[in-house]
Amino acid sequence: MTDRLSHNPFAALRGLRDAMGPAEEPGDAPTAGPEQPSIPADVRIARAVVRLERSGRGGKEVTRIDHLGLGSDVLERWLKELKGALGCGGTIEGTSIVLQGDQRQRLPALLTARGVRRVVG
Repeated sequence: MTDRLSHNPFAALRGLRDAMGPAEEPGDAPTAGPEQPSIPADVRIARAVVRLERSGRGGKEVTRIDHLGLGSDVLERWLKELKGALGCGGTIEGTSIVLQGDQRQRLPALLTARGVRRVVG
């Protein structure tokens, strides 16, 4: 009787797989280094204005964050982090971050953690 895997083109790779060691799990942290901060340590934002808008959006509510004074690359990173933390969609309009839904209650804590000194809204 012949080996059942003799017809398998990957059977020869079995020895290599065992020599490589354990595979990295999807939930494992990357080994590149510590996480990068949201903003550089020397950047402090004096204030952010948070407001709810409905006009011009077909009755849908959005929360707008203005007066951050961040560059476009940092705004993109903040948008991604805020969308993940709040579980909502969002976009950047000009120099403002626009998040779907009424997020005014949860935003102040998230913005303060990112270096905003005062949240107005």
